[in-house]
Amino acid sequence: MKQEVPELYGKCPYTTVQRIFSGKWAIIIIFHLSGGTLRFGELQRRIPEVTQAALTKQLRTLEEFGMVNRYVYPEVPPKVEYSLTNIGKDFIPVLKQFECFGDKYIAYLNIHK
Repeated sequence: MKQEVPELYGKCPYTTVQRIFSGKWAIIIIFHLSGGTLRFGELQRRIPEVTQAALTKQLRTLEEFGMVNRYVYPEVPPKVEYSLTNIGKDFIPVLKQFECFGDKYIAYLNIHK
């Protein structure tokens, strides 16, 4: 008989963070929004490798997790802006640590070629 694995999201910090940032583009989107509010097209230009569908899906997921705020201006055509929420901004120091580790790892790769 298969044993049930308990749901750890919301209980284990590592599982919770892994779920939030499981999307391929999540951390890159958070990085770009850490510099301030951006419109969809601006994000797409900054991340040319991402498809429109993937960017839309990832932004919706980050919005559902409360990391990103989506503001739709009441005008035609609609203007939509994305920004980090307060909890999203709390991730910025973690991004800086990712950068530090990434730089160290790139140096490691260059030494071990």
